Amino acid sequence: MTPNNCQDGQYERICRPEFLSLHSKLDRLDDAIRGNGKPGINLRLELLEAAAASRRRLTWIVIGAFVSAGASAVMQLVQFIGRQ
Repeated sequence: MTPNNCQDGQYERICRPEFLSLHSKLDRLDDAIRGNGKPGINLRLELLEAAAASRRRLTWIVIGAFVSAGASAVMQLVQFIGRQ
């Protein structure tokens, strides 16, 4: 069924191949995003965000440990100097 405003087989010659090409590209994009049986962009993005959150937590834990160790060392140094 061709649209009423197409003349001289314009739909069959020009429009239809373009629409088929667009549908093919959309299908490939959908497969890439959803994965179609393998990890898609959505899953990969979720994994990357989870890994980034874990790295942030680990970074703050390490910073906290260094600050705590530094404060402890300063306190021991102050106590040592105070005994002298």
